[in-house]
Amino acid sequence: MTVIRATNPREERRQLHQQLSRTQLLDAAEEIFGQKGFHDTTLKEIADRADFSVGSVYSFFENKDDLYVNIFLRRGSEFLPAFEDALEGATDGLDAVARIVSFEVSFLRARPSFSDLYLRSTASLVPTENEATSEEVRQNADRVLEMQADVIRRGQVDGSIRLGDPSALSRLLSSMVQAFQSVESNPSASNRFAFSLEEFQAVVRAAFVRPT
Repeated sequence: MTVIRATNPREERRQLHQQLSRTQLLDAAEEIFGQKGFHDTTLKEIADRADFSVGSVYSFFENKDDLYVNIFLRRGSEFLPAFEDALEGATDGLDAVARIVSFEVSFLRARPSFSDLYLRSTASLVPTENEATSEEVRQNADRVLEMQADVIRRGQVDGSIRLGDPSALSRLLSSMVQAFQSVESNPSASNRFAFSLEEFQAVVRAAFVRPT
């Protein structure tokens, strides 16, 4: 029987090189956008950081907006399935909230440049038109909020989580994680607080546990 290869070795090497180059550009863009923000970053800075020409960037992305959006799409493709995995084995809704906090903090800690960029982009939970975005990015953000809201609803049913609008409580939870991460990400010793994840978890628990 003849085996037909999907691609020949040369094509496989070409595709691998393209993927590595795309990843290199995304990594460089994530770092600089995280440091300077969307508007103050130029494609030349990103190309220089990645050791590419500006023209090469256009081989992978339509423009700066497209590059920015693809950073969030890449991280979203990592975040969403891992979020669901993090909830496995939760004993009740309050335990699931604690697992969400641990997962989201660890996800951002492992990606410091994305953490900086994420905090810039989520300074307000109210949507703005100040930076590039896409419908898929918005849908991913809404999906995370809804998954959190579902956890809170289940916790309200099992009696572990306080009553209240699950969607509003989901946004509150996200705001708390963002605030904690912004404290962790602040390199200024004068503005940095000694506040551990364990202490933060205790604050979240106190905010979400159903009063007895």
